[in-house]
Amino acid sequence: MSSTPLKSWLARQAYSLVLRLGTPAYLWRVWARGKEEPDYRANWPQRLGFYGPAYRALLAKQDARPVCWVHAVSLGEARAATPLIQAMRVQCPNMRLLLTHTTATGREAGKALLQEGDLQTWLPYDTPGAVRRFLRVHRPQVGVLMETEVWPNVQHEAARLGVPMVLANARLSEKSLKQGMRLAALMQPAARLLTLALAQTEDDARRLRTMGAHDVKVCGNVKFDMSPAPQSLALGRCWREASTRPVVLAASTREGEEVGLLDAWQSMRAACTAGEPVPRLLLVPRHPQRFDEVAALVAARGFIVSRRSTWADGQPDQADLAADVWLGDSMGEMPAYYATARVALLGGSFAPLGGQNLIEAAACGCPIVMGPSTFNFAEAAELSEQAGAAVRVSDWTQGVRVACELLASGQDAGMSERALTFAASHRGAAARMAQWISQCAQGSR
Repeated sequence: MSSTPLKSWLARQAYSLVLRLGTPAYLWRVWARGKEEPDYRANWPQRLGFYGPAYRALLAKQDARPVCWVHAVSLGEARAATPLIQAMRVQCPNMRLLLTHTTATGREAGKALLQEGDLQTWLPYDTPGAVRRFLRVHRPQVGVLMETEVWPNVQHEAARLGVPMVLANARLSEKSLKQGMRLAALMQPAARLLTLALAQTEDDARRLRTMGAHDVKVCGNVKFDMSPAPQSLALGRCWREASTRPVVLAASTREGEEVGLLDAWQSMRAACTAGEPVPRLLLVPRHPQRFDEVAALVAARGFIVSRRSTWADGQPDQADLAADVWLGDSMGEMPAYYATARVALLGGSFAPLGGQNLIEAAACGCPIVMGPSTFNFAEAAELSEQAGAAVRVSDWTQGVRVACELLASGQDAGMSERALTFAASHRGAAARMAQWISQCAQGSR
């Protein structure tokens, strides 16, 4: 049910009050995260829309080119933004990029996207004052939010200041729609204030319209336009050749998933007959703050573990080659990990978390074994399965068994070729989105 203007106003005022009261807790959480990830403590006043003399000096040196603001909250969104930003530079060659993030991993990944004259900062906490200060200081010509990021006060203040806002590569699961509709008085007005929503699929578009977005275009998924760096693929192939055993990758696992994975891996090893080659497990946790925790968990199960971060000259030595499990505890090397593996188990899909990005695996030619939960990439998961690039299983036990069967039969080679074809056939979303964003920017002049 659509909310009345008064009800919407009251909902946003209540939301803003809660955020203001929660500001000390928010700042404490940011500072605490900085203990393990120091970038969280960098320029932290920016999280409240305050900019020091050094930053303002940078702003004062900026020329009059139009500012295109892109918000990539975390690592996944920063990676997805890469082909979109490249396409935006083609459409708007005179643009200056303002890139914002919420997490340290997103900020680190975003540094590679900057060119001379660009700026990078934190997106401030969604209180009216912080957002207002951010927009008045930077004066963007257009704002682009990636995938699922809709913020009530960001939307309200941007509309008040005449900044068109685009939700790019937009996705909205049925679960998220139901959650949003429980807060319809708050979220529907925010969605209505979007100038444009560029959806990944028809289903996403339908749900976005239900949420309140009035102008929705279906453009596809920009993650298909991500091209793995050749040097990363070459590095992964070197690791594959160095390994004396075929490698199975557990890609971007989430908290709680590793226990089931290691149980299944132990059972598979115990079932192997003497002399039978046992694959090597390459385990890559989704969040860097969990690297030590996962390493300890692997060791506690009796596995010999080798951590990528300890490899001299970036290559495994004899001790590393003797390990049962390689732990991928580095940042920005996922394409190399996919190139190392002959098959990958998709993290986030073996718990009710919606799955991780399987498109990157396809672009690297790595077959995927995915669990039952893939609502974050529902269409891509279905299409990859139809293309013969992925297999769906019910749990870790079946997943490990199927992965090993693919290796033993050699079927992974055919799946690898089909994965590359699948990824290549769905490219072009970034250029389509960049064209719509350019029109929004020109319309605001």
